[in-house]
Amino acid sequence: EVSAQCKTCSMRRNIGDQDLYKSFIMECPSGSLYLHEFKRMFRVQQGTPESQYMDNIFRAFDMNHDNTMDFMEYVAALHLVLRGKLEDKLRWCFKVFDGDGNGRLDRSELQMIIIYRIKQGSVLDETGTESLTAKQVCDRILQEVDVNSDGEITLEEFVQGAQGSPWLQSFLRLGVNPCGWVQKCLCDKKLMSTKDY
Repeated sequence: EVSAQCKTCSMRRNIGDQDLYKSFIMECPSGSLYLHEFKRMFRVQQGTPESQYMDNIFRAFDMNHDNTMDFMEYVAALHLVLRGKLEDKLRWCFKVFDGDGNGRLDRSELQMIIIYRIKQGSVLDETGTESLTAKQVCDRILQEVDVNSDGEITLEEFVQGAQGSPWLQSFLRLGVNPCGWVQKCLCDKKLMSTKDY
């Protein structure tokens, strides 16, 4: 009985993988997904705050740095966004937020994240009662995760600090949420039902 259930799950997964591959190939027949195609898949318009984040997201998942995303990179991206562990998502967030790719988040990179978040609505303190300014949010993040107080946040500081800070986890979840785009895109293409999320 257990092996019959495993076979059924495997068949469903294979059918889902085939549908996902068909969707990928329909969007990019060459087998290589370029940035403009990636943005089009998620209906992200050029010049919007989401567009800049999509640039960083694309760069973060272009693992071999060839300025394209192949099917395996695409699947890895979807898996992380939809089912990844907190630590893996935090590592990914860091890579997305690290605009210059130097392995450190500085105040200007933090402010870019914060400004986008504030445009979506106010950022509240941990009690949920006081709205914070961009400077207060930036100071708060640096205070919570910049262990050596050098004004920059390393990957290790970011992951450890965010894991220990429910406020920062909440802030990060409420920022650009590619999971919502992914789920909408997959539902629109009938590759995922709304009950799956």
